[in-house]
Amino acid sequence: MPTFIEALQKKCLQAMQAAFPEWPSHQSFPLEVVQSTHAQFGHYQCNSAMKLAKEMGKKPRDLATLIVQNIDPNDKDGSPIIEKLEIAGPGFINITLSPAFLSKKLDAILFTPHLNVTLPQHKQRIIVEFSSPNTAKELHVGHLRSTIIGDCLARLFEFLGHDVIRLNHIGDWGTAFGMLIAYMRQQAPQVLAGTQQVDLKQLVNWYKQSKEAFDANPEFKKTSQLEVVALQGGDPASLKAWEIICDISRKAYQEIYDLMDVRITERGESFYNPMLAETIADLEAKGLVTVSDGAKCIFLEGFQTREGSSLPLMVQKSDGGYGYDTTDMAAIRHRTLVEKADRIIYVTDAGQSLHFQMVFQAAEKAGYLDRTRTRVDHVPFGLVLGADGKKFRTRSGETERLIDLLLTAVKQANQLLLERSPEMPTAERETLAKALGIGAVKYADLSCNRTGDYTFSYERMLRFEGNTAAFLMYAYVRVAGIKRKINSSLRIEDIRTPIEIAHPSEIALAVHLGQFEEALDQVANDLMPNRLTDYLYGLAEKFNAFFRDCRVEGSPQQNSRLLICEAVARTMKQGLAILGVQAVEKM
Repeated sequence: MPTFIEALQKKCLQAMQAAFPEWPSHQSFPLEVVQSTHAQFGHYQCNSAMKLAKEMGKKPRDLATLIVQNIDPNDKDGSPIIEKLEIAGPGFINITLSPAFLSKKLDAILFTPHLNVTLPQHKQRIIVEFSSPNTAKELHVGHLRSTIIGDCLARLFEFLGHDVIRLNHIGDWGTAFGMLIAYMRQQAPQVLAGTQQVDLKQLVNWYKQSKEAFDANPEFKKTSQLEVVALQGGDPASLKAWEIICDISRKAYQEIYDLMDVRITERGESFYNPMLAETIADLEAKGLVTVSDGAKCIFLEGFQTREGSSLPLMVQKSDGGYGYDTTDMAAIRHRTLVEKADRIIYVTDAGQSLHFQMVFQAAEKAGYLDRTRTRVDHVPFGLVLGADGKKFRTRSGETERLIDLLLTAVKQANQLLLERSPEMPTAERETLAKALGIGAVKYADLSCNRTGDYTFSYERMLRFEGNTAAFLMYAYVRVAGIKRKINSSLRIEDIRTPIEIAHPSEIALAVHLGQFEEALDQVANDLMPNRLTDYLYGLAEKFNAFFRDCRVEGSPQQNSRLLICEAVARTMKQGLAILGVQAVEKM
């Protein structure tokens, strides 16, 4: 069954074709059907007459009248789709859907696969790059948004039926490793020999100490540089040391990904290292490289420094080394030409926006990126702030470790549940606390417009009222409670009664349920997860109004309303799953 917008677009297009036969056959009608922002005026609004008026030189209200006169309100089987059409203002067409059409949509949500969300005829291969920490450094609060947003987008496209590759572009190569390996050869040879186990915290301390030695000791600096050469040259001992360092980091990262229920495939900078020289040679052969102060650069139109000089994309440093620019050029080349990606999404902080603009433009000039075939998006996000309005840090002023932040959220959720339900068994409470704590952190992030900063607050994100994970979870739990009261063993599939939609609260809820796919389509297009959180918050509010106004248990409409409740539960559970938030049966 089509979405409401798809069905109404078809109706409006057919009406315009009938009303304006003189319209040039080679020119598309300006079709615009949108959700109404004021439910009292209708569920949808057609604005096409306003756009047609500019083209035809006529009054938009007169054109709207002709469109309305030619709209067939019924489906092809004769059942009503549109209950009411009204012309408002200078020529807006307000559209109210019929209860019968809403009932048919709810039936489709319940009894057709995939909540009646259309799967693509041709799957896209979509690469989502997110999280991306640096090896030998801990995941901190700065990685929170990339991990949460990237995982949400990957879950969305997986649900929509696409082939999704989740990539963790880890910083696991370069000068820093020569420095760290050289230091550990002196201070912790037993670790590099594989005879002593250490954790990431110790590795981070050694990294800091190696950086201090690198900056202060010329002899150690030279040793480190030679270690880089050995590593890049494939020296077996250096590679073994590098692998041990990467493995220590990997285990620590995986603990966090497991806690957050995030699946991701590691593909660090080292993966692209063998491709760098070849990529530069290809760029040179295409005449894109200019040598500037000994460095190989690509100069692109429209990119300048503050002083007004051309800003370079540096693909090789003057000392022959490689940087982020080189790796990202090799990566986009591999993803488009080898992996044949239809869409590539980079989830990083807003500070990297300029870098990706340059990479995308350079990739186009090099022939690696054809935007008619492959869509590329940089998904920037703002900072996580503390209560003081500054970057979120610990009381000591250090950057908050992500594992500490998450475990604190779980701990506070556990305490909150203990206060609310002291009789709850410990094991049950701890399981629920994990779902609530992690879910609250994720939802608080995703419910904000990702392009702005947001203030982190455990107290606010764990509230049971307002636009929070707990509020949505509670709506889902309320449906489960209704089902248990009526008949805990009842199978929804065995209730095949017609769904009656009459009360205004039933109508409002049914319209909103039918707009789930439209909300997903919006997020898939503009990559703004808060559109989905807004939808789910609206669903919870409309369900609560329905629950207040329309008795389910023991009413003449019990079975019909139970089906509406089930549609709410399934939609809420799936929406939360796309956000990476676990729904719970009790609370």
